[in-house]
Amino acid sequence: MPADLASALRAGPFHVALRAAIAARRLPLQRVRHHLARHGVSVGVTSLSYWQQGARRPQRAESLRAVRALEEILELPEESLIRLLAQADERPDGERPAARSYRSLVEASDILQSLIAELGSPLDGGLHTIGHHERVRIGAHRELLGRDSEHIVRAHRDGVDRYIAIHHGDPGCTPERTAVLALENCRTGRVRWHHSTGVLVAELLFDTRLRAGETHMFRYGFEDGTAGASSEYFRGFSFAGGQYALQVRFAEEALPVRCQRFTQHSAAAPRVGRQELTLSGSHRSVHLVEPQVRAGIVGIEWGWE
Repeated sequence: MPADLASALRAGPFHVALRAAIAARRLPLQRVRHHLARHGVSVGVTSLSYWQQGARRPQRAESLRAVRALEEILELPEESLIRLLAQADERPDGERPAARSYRSLVEASDILQSLIAELGSPLDGGLHTIGHHERVRIGAHRELLGRDSEHIVRAHRDGVDRYIAIHHGDPGCTPERTAVLALENCRTGRVRWHHSTGVLVAELLFDTRLRAGETHMFRYGFEDGTAGASSEYFRGFSFAGGQYALQVRFAEEALPVRCQRFTQHSAAAPRVGRQELTLSGSHRSVHLVEPQVRAGIVGIEWGWE
């Protein structure tokens, strides 16, 4: 790989890396468009020109599909261009709340896998989610006070008797001071955490061993309140599943000025599918509902001023 291309892929921005990659492969834009069409993606030469000049950024779902195809066509590392788009989407100018960085999400993901492996649990735990309703509480000092979950699962193998619950606190949190609450039809087992990333995992033990096809309904929660101002809450899904509902409720003394829902294909991808959410007056809350979740990330972000 040419040195200028390697440097651009490391440091960005997106349009510089794209221009360097196209130049390194010596492909005219017409040929790039032709290759994209063979991948089932339609992008005009004008759009490609704008992208490599920095006049526009790919944002729509079809455009992001094109970027992933470009990584293959231009023989680039997987998600190298998508990562640069995600970095560009983290705006420090206050127009949108600052999102957690790609680096912090990837580090937390690595730590999470390590903690789950330490508990000796497979990634999906032998359970499929049928429904998951989550309620997040934001306190008077804008902090994440805690969250409660109502969960319905179905076993897809015999002998399942536990669920691994995950909490990822806001930057600066103290996971060892976070309380795990087994509220209904479960009890707390082993708990593991990682201080610098704020990741905590907890076993929730059932009173019965489920057979394949059997369902279980349980409630649990986390009491946090150990970090500073919170600006988002999201949940990642490794697998497609059932219904997911998220409600965020704010203290009367600290109401945000705007709220938006968003989705991400992965931690490296930019946030898309943004939609304004209206804060209800008497209940001071916003919510989203995903009737059938897909693998990826869905969440709500908010701004204070």
